[in-house]
Amino acid sequence: MKRFDGFSLAACFCLIFSATTSFHSSAADAVTLENVTDPGENRRDEPISQTYSWNKAVTFLDSAALSWQKQKKCFTCHTNYAHLYAVPSTVTTESAAVEVRRFAEELITQRWEEKGPRWDAEVVATGAALAFNDAATTGHLHPLTRKALDRMITLQREDGGFTWIKCDWPPMESDDHYGATLAVIAIGVAPDGYARTELAERGMSRLREYFKKNPGPTLHHRAMILWGDSYIGGLLTAEEKQQILSQLKGLQKADGGWGLATLGDWKRADGQPQDTESSDGYGTGFVLYALRRGGVPVTDPVIQNGVTWLKSHQRESGRWFTRSLHKDSMHYITHAGTAFAVMALRECEQR
Repeated sequence: MKRFDGFSLAACFCLIFSATTSFHSSAADAVTLENVTDPGENRRDEPISQTYSWNKAVTFLDSAALSWQKQKKCFTCHTNYAHLYAVPSTVTTESAAVEVRRFAEELITQRWEEKGPRWDAEVVATGAALAFNDAATTGHLHPLTRKALDRMITLQREDGGFTWIKCDWPPMESDDHYGATLAVIAIGVAPDGYARTELAERGMSRLREYFKKNPGPTLHHRAMILWGDSYIGGLLTAEEKQQILSQLKGLQKADGGWGLATLGDWKRADGQPQDTESSDGYGTGFVLYALRRGGVPVTDPVIQNGVTWLKSHQRESGRWFTRSLHKDSMHYITHAGTAFAVMALRECEQR
């Protein structure tokens, strides 16, 4: 097993599974598994693009997801799942979106049927990504999405939480609370009234109890509860919601952006200090998206300044760089950060 950033991908939520099929678009410029070109390393010294380009951002996400799928034969939080959250809603390069989606569905129809999921976290993440994708595309709950969500709820622990991957790759793969917040988002965003089904209501009841006893350990995770509350309601009191919004706004930097490292107190594996001074793609995209889901209007100066930061800090490749919270090597969080930047710009009515 190859190792990246000092950890085995199998141990750190890289869902190894061969892709057996591919979708080919008639569009000559579409990114596919067959013609995909690796977008290259995530470098902090990559030049800033002179002009902002929505299409370059989508092409980067397409290329990153399909390159990972083609080279690693696996599905992972920071790249493939992030693609499902961000790209289908753009309806720009359908072939890449279909290929990434198909790969996720094959986890359910083939791997889960033959061997079962590797981890409970695999089920939660797959259900969430497919539910978000359904809502952003057809607006209807796909049978395989329902299957994943139903299975997700059956894996809930007695305390309402989920056993998560903990490989010290924050903010996604380091604590159980992330899994609980992601499950709420999955249930809430799922179309066709899934949250009102008996199974989902039972799952949400236990999740509410979990959050009462286990408040978010970081502002990042509390912002995810805010995100989930925008679908479900009742997860936060009005006072708690305003407190989270105020805390997020208060961390905006003078340049208009946010830094991921300021949203938690994570320790680095390489012993280096976290960069709490710089704005980055994940911090800015994630906070903007959370603020908008929390009801902050597009006209708010905080939102406008954040959008300005995103549009003026895109790299030449189309990505927005984010330094890894774990160690200085691959910086794969840049892929998720670029996905959140795209989601934020769309939520802010800026494309």
